[in-house]
Amino acid sequence: MDIEEAGRILTEACYGGSKAAGWHNDLRTGEPRTEDENRALFPVRIALCHSELSEALEGDRKNLMDDHLPHRKMAEVELADTVIRVFDLAGAMNYDLGGAIAEKLAYNARRADHTHAHRNAAGGKAY
Repeated sequence: MDIEEAGRILTEACYGGSKAAGWHNDLRTGEPRTEDENRALFPVRIALCHSELSEALEGDRKNLMDDHLPHRKMAEVELADTVIRVFDLAGAMNYDLGGAIAEKLAYNARRADHTHAHRNAAGGKAY
């Protein structure tokens, strides 16, 4: 399986699951949201991705176990929640996230500013 296929599988699992559960329907009418409505919700969904990352940070900072999956670290579960939200958003927006990830990884592999020598040079990226 390649990255693009993995992306399609994750999009179907995350977006498909939330769509089947009604998360992509208007709460008042029960009707599926339009493309324009999904576009308008983009900032809200990005904020929800941020919130999952913040929860991961807090879990790591305090070395907490997760409330819902107590056998796992909170940071790990919140990172999973972030990925779920990202692939759900990708599905709502009809993005080919798997393809974009594959292309971006290939591009990054060729970037001069991602080499150890460049990062160690004056003005290089420390992280």
